[in-house]
Amino acid sequence: MDAETWAAAQSSPEFATLRRKLRTFVFPVSALFLAWYLVYVLLADYAHGFMSIKLVGNINVGLVLGLLQFVSTFAITTWYVRYANKNLDPIAEEIKNDVEGGQK
Repeated sequence: MDAETWAAAQSSPEFATLRRKLRTFVFPVSALFLAWYLVYVLLADYAHGFMSIKLVGNINVGLVLGLLQFVSTFAITTWYVRYANKNLDPIAEEIKNDVEGGQK
């Protein structure tokens, strides 16, 4: 593949659509997750009383919120995979086929 082919693919409307759809998912979800993580860290540092409230046995609010960090990471990953399969991969496949001349 030559540079002109790649430049044409990058300047195509399909590529602009792909970038827009990726960014409209990644930026807000990343900001939301980082805010959630920052809230957790701030609570752990400044709200000792709240984080140490016992819920069941030795399980407290801090432990539950910490485990929810892992749950939210897996949930976001699953959400992204579904989003990419539905909204990004078809456009990327179309761009790939255009660049490769329709050959597989």
